[in-house]
Amino acid sequence: MPNKLGIIAGGGSLPGQVLAAARSQGRDCFVLAVRNNAAPDSIADVAHAWLGLGQAGQAFRLLRDHRVKDVVMAGPLRRPSLADLRPDWRTARFFAKIGLKALGDDGLLRAVIAEFETEGFRVVGVQSLLGDLLAPAGDWGCRGPDKLALADIARGIAVARGLGALDVGQAVVVQQGIVLGVEAIEGTDALLARAGSLRRAGPGGVLVKLRKPGQDDRVDLPTIGVETVRRAEAAGLRGIAVEAGSTLVLDLAGAVAEADRAGLFLSGIRADPA
Repeated sequence: MPNKLGIIAGGGSLPGQVLAAARSQGRDCFVLAVRNNAAPDSIADVAHAWLGLGQAGQAFRLLRDHRVKDVVMAGPLRRPSLADLRPDWRTARFFAKIGLKALGDDGLLRAVIAEFETEGFRVVGVQSLLGDLLAPAGDWGCRGPDKLALADIARGIAVARGLGALDVGQAVVVQQGIVLGVEAIEGTDALLARAGSLRRAGPGGVLVKLRKPGQDDRVDLPTIGVETVRRAEAAGLRGIAVEAGSTLVLDLAGAVAEADRAGLFLSGIRADPA
């Protein structure tokens, strides 16, 4: 029998998709739903508990009580301020140990993975259960980027690499060579709204999303979906380019249909410096 899976459920539809995939593989599951993040209807029919982000001690106890061996982190989490976190003693000890690693998402998540492993759990990536969600290479719909869009994509790759190397964000919007916005703590949706308010006349820009250099691919892979396409259209963009093989695409067929309707291109790109 496969190991029992513990799902750390953040926001969006991904936790429910992971749960369905695990069950289809015959895996028993237990869900730790993160309060103020997870959607109640995504975990209604599975054994679960609700916890705050500062309750690490209770989280480890619950996972052991339910005989969980493997853990997967699914769905985005809104990162609270330290004042709002209200950590228990186990969480406080964790932050005291990692220090400045907590300043960046990638450093923090690496430390979180190490903490789970120290406690005896094996952390697995979403793609180990939902490999068909990884972005394919090439153009997905009926449109592809033209010469100007390709130049914006190349500019976006260079900026996103630098952004990721500083552990800041994964996405950038470029229009006619001008960087309209970069992603930080606000996330991609807010980035697109801001870029839309700053767009120039002429051909629209491009959203580029890449995995951070050296990022652990078990957590926080770049993600897009139908809603991303809609927000890109509202921002006046011409297309979206994401790193092939390293980006999760929620409902690829739906995203392609929406992009074709809106006249946007969707592309999986190779962003390796080589």
